Amino acid sequence: MTKFRKLGRPTGHRMSMLRTMVSQLVKHERIETTVAKAKEVRRLADNMVQLGKEGSLSAARRAAAFVRGDDVIHKLFTELAYRYKDRAGGYTRLLRTRIRVGDAAPMAYIEFIDRENELRQSKPPTPQPPQRAPLDPWTKSRLSKQFAPPKEEKSSEPEI
Repeated sequence: MTKFRKLGRPTGHRMSMLRTMVSQLVKHERIETTVAKAKEVRRLADNMVQLGKEGSLSAARRAAAFVRGDDVIHKLFTELAYRYKDRAGGYTRLLRTRIRVGDAAPMAYIEFIDRENELRQSKPPTPQPPQRAPLDPWTKSRLSKQFAPPKEEKSSEPEI
C-alpha cells in the first residue's frame, strides 16, 4: 500500500483500526473521529466505493479482504455503487467539529455525501467552460492588432 500516517501505532494495530473505521463508516454513513484519522479513512473509503462501482468478482474479493462484515460488502456493491454511479470521485466529506476535552485533539465528522440527514448539503457540480476553438498559429492575434499601429507602406515614387 501507499504511505499512510503513522497515527502513533504499530502497523498491525493501525491497519486493523483503519479497516474497522472504514467498515463502520460504510455501515453508519457518518462517524466522528480525530481529523488525522478521518483523513486516512477518507482515502480508504473512497477506494472501497471505487471497488463497489467496479462491481467485478475481483473487486468484491479485494473489498472483502479489507472491510469487515458481509453486510458492509453488500452495501458497498449495491447501495453505494448505485448512489455514486455518475460521480467521478469525492464520495466523502470531512467536517471539523470541536476540540476534544481530554487531550485537545481536533475532532471531525466524516460522512458520505448525497444521503439523507447529511450535515451539510452538497454543492452543485460546477459547469464546464465552453470549448474554445483551436488557435491557428499563423494568424495574427487580436492583441497585436489592438496595440501595434498599422504598418505604413513605403512607395518607391519620389514625392514632389
